Amino acid sequence: MKQSVLKVFATIALTCPLIAGAVKTGEAAPDFHATDVNGKTETLSQYRGKYVVLEWTNKDCPYTRKHYVSGNMQALQKEWTGKGVVWLTVLSSAPGNEGYMDASAEQKQLQQMHASPTTALLDPTGEIGHLYEARTTPHMYVIDPNGKLIYQGAIDDRTTTDPADVKGATNYVSEALSESMAGKPVVTATTRPYGCSVKYGH
Repeated sequence: MKQSVLKVFATIALTCPLIAGAVKTGEAAPDFHATDVNGKTETLSQYRGKYVVLEWTNKDCPYTRKHYVSGNMQALQKEWTGKGVVWLTVLSSAPGNEGYMDASAEQKQLQQMHASPTTALLDPTGEIGHLYEARTTPHMYVIDPNGKLIYQGAIDDRTTTDPADVKGATNYVSEALSESMAGKPVVTATTRPYGCSVKYGH
């Protein structure tokens, strides 16, 4: 009986979308202030009128590496920034924790991986991460030109670390952007993110 109950709860945890939290899909995305890798202050509100993608990252996480080694994340960045989307990569690993990098190290990492986000935001205190309740790397958010959160969750439906699984995957970020830009409602607006836990300091 006990095992049956545990199985039921496990099934619910895996199949139910992540809907609780400080930021809810369909509502205004909270503004933030952050310093990017170039020492420039960035805010969400400065990009009002544009689509914005937030990508939580950790270079040491095998789930993040899956999307960079395969070239998938770079291709997405290039495709959507080319269409006017603002792509912000966010680093919320605390100093001393896995994936932490200062501005210089992150600049080198972006160059090495041929990544092309609009910019990368340094969040060593985890302030932005906690504000959005980012749980994994990667954890993706899409915000529309009115500042409304229209998607949050996994990057795609292949919850593995295998770069080969990128091919043929349903990419939720691309779907959300394509549907919204076409004036359609986002069909899959919330999914459960997968990846390594964000390495917050507290």
